[in-house]
Amino acid sequence: MDRRTLLKAAIGAPLVASAATAAAVDRPLDRDGFSFAFISDCHIRPELNADKGCAACFEQISASDHDFVINGGDHIEDALEASRARATMLMDLYQRTERRHLRKPVHHVLGNHDCLGVFAKSGIDPSAPDYGKQFYMDRFGPRYYAFDHKGVHFVVLDSVGLTDDRNYEGRVDAAQLAWLKADLAAQPKGVRIIVVTHIPLITAMQCYEPESWLNTPHNWTFVANGRDVLRILREHDVLAVLQGHSHVFEQIELNGIRFISTGAVAGADWRGSFLGTPEGYSEIFISGRSVEARYRTYGFAAVDREDVPI
Repeated sequence: MDRRTLLKAAIGAPLVASAATAAAVDRPLDRDGFSFAFISDCHIRPELNADKGCAACFEQISASDHDFVINGGDHIEDALEASRARATMLMDLYQRTERRHLRKPVHHVLGNHDCLGVFAKSGIDPSAPDYGKQFYMDRFGPRYYAFDHKGVHFVVLDSVGLTDDRNYEGRVDAAQLAWLKADLAAQPKGVRIIVVTHIPLITAMQCYEPESWLNTPHNWTFVANGRDVLRILREHDVLAVLQGHSHVFEQIELNGIRFISTGAVAGADWRGSFLGTPEGYSEIFISGRSVEARYRTYGFAAVDREDVPI
């Protein structure tokens, strides 16, 4: 089963806990502070007014004072099992919507739904030159990289591990771990670092996710080898890890690092709120060593509403 099918199956499922949500607030910054928008899980498609929803979200961000945008992955719905024609149409739709409505610099993150033909149902052969992650890379560039902004070093990871049985799991591969270790070691001592990943490193999701989500061939909820990543991060001045994938707004602090999962632009795949988190995105405020997140909605009204209840 794919995550979209599991999300639909989760509607009405009992939960043992719920994710916290927060209303957006205006926050003044000091002279050296800055803010940016962290969006994720757009799952754009022409159905359910998803393209109009993405446009409205992007316009709201464009009207803000945020310096830039990070898109945390799952730009489209869906490349995993769709035909090449469908996946290409969706990616064209996403990029066209971003160009027209998101008038700020955007840094992109690879999501599982951005990988072409991974599920056999797609009919795409793994030998195809654009198979899997290459489909994303042809549009957005490297699957992991770093950039700097106003004294903060941002590291963008690829947390999607493709498996031999044509599926995926949360995993950061060995070559990337070596790159991460070298990249952080090259930073001046004390430089502030923020890490971005699609599939979470740390989340409480497994405590309250719908039971139907447990019926997967691999670990789709969090990065299975997250401990390997954390062993590298703990040697450096990492302020926060920004995460997508779960469609919930959630904040956890561990050993001085904030793990911030943002809700989805798509909510419950464009059918309402998911586990108490409506359609929206996170505003991230950096001031010195302080990192604060506020969740902001943008007024989307689902045409076929099936909220996943708390």
